[in-house]
Amino acid sequence: MQQLTSFAADYTRYVLKGGTKFYAWMGSLAVLIAGMMYVFYLQNTDGLIVTGMTSQIHDGLYFANLVFLVGVAAGAVTIVFPAYAYHHEGMHKVAVLGEMLAITAVIMVMMFVFAHMGRPDRLWHMIPPWGIYSFSSMLGWDVMVLNGYLILNIVCGFYYLWCKYTGNPSNNKWFLPVVYVAIVWALSIHTVTAFLISTMPSRPMWFHSMMPIRFITTAFAAGPALIILIFMIVRKNTKFWVDDSAIKLLTTIVTWCLGLAIFLTLSEVVVELYARTEHANGLYYLMFGLHGLTKLVPWFWSAVVLMIGAFILFLIPRFRNDMKLLPIPCVMAFAGIWIEKGMGLIVPGFIPSPIGEVTEYYPSFVEVLMTLGIWAFGFFILTILLKGAIGILLGDIKYGGLSAAAK
Repeated sequence: MQQLTSFAADYTRYVLKGGTKFYAWMGSLAVLIAGMMYVFYLQNTDGLIVTGMTSQIHDGLYFANLVFLVGVAAGAVTIVFPAYAYHHEGMHKVAVLGEMLAITAVIMVMMFVFAHMGRPDRLWHMIPPWGIYSFSSMLGWDVMVLNGYLILNIVCGFYYLWCKYTGNPSNNKWFLPVVYVAIVWALSIHTVTAFLISTMPSRPMWFHSMMPIRFITTAFAAGPALIILIFMIVRKNTKFWVDDSAIKLLTTIVTWCLGLAIFLTLSEVVVELYARTEHANGLYYLMFGLHGLTKLVPWFWSAVVLMIGAFILFLIPRFRNDMKLLPIPCVMAFAGIWIEKGMGLIVPGFIPSPIGEVTEYYPSFVEVLMTLGIWAFGFFILTILLKGAIGILLGDIKYGGLSAAAK
């Protein structure tokens, strides 16, 4: 118990210390978090009418970010799997940082679920077996597997840090099996999220068995792209060095998973529009507009340009191997997949409605500020988790007090 208390105290003391850049970053995030709390108050008192969602389109920006962030959480397995299954030395060194990202992403997903439900008193509906959506709704199953993934990453990540902190070896008899379960579980969370929308026959744009494969390929492109950007920031702003071998392996994963994602998207376009029926109207609206309504068209073509452009840049050795240029295609891939998995997938599934209504959706100020606030909260938590983890990996935080380098 004394070691546990010491761990929490040393960890907290370390993450609270920083320079001007650190406090400016955390302060900026805090402002957005305060804005999020304000609009959540508005949404809680006035209801979801303050959002741009309607009875025709009841899944908007919140649900789009929920789906995307599940992929980011699953994408963390691209570090853990090579580290433990293939004993990649560069990946093993940073595996715990991937687990910190997974923890953060799942927390953000839960916050978007919270926002999407409108009021906090509705959350009991997700608690099995009492909640009416716990087993009968795919969202209930999704929340359950996400909570399981969160627990697995907390156990694996913090147990590893605990062993480093105390200087004791890890007990691999139970630790490694839990790691392997977490690896398999990572695939399940995005598969269940895909089932969340692909099991709706009334939404032809989603109703196909290829959806889980599309979700996993985009997850293994967007997640590692974000991880590469985080590693670049870590290398620039801390003493912790991320090996080039780890970044290059992640770059390879992003490149080919992004290529597969583009291939699957273009395949769907050909199949749906070659012999166009009324079931293809959702995709047609997304690409070209429908009945003069074109709000989502720029989103779709922006995603196409960003994803294809990023894929081409990843294939060019100058961009792929230059650590100064590599962030460019990573940002493009991350932004393109965010659009493709969000506004380019969730919203057009409702347009037109099953009875043929064509109603457009655009997020309100409340939704935008809520979304920015949740992302800010996520980066706030991620900064704390990564800073503490790096401090332990560097030896600045260890049992018996902070090292001289950290004082």
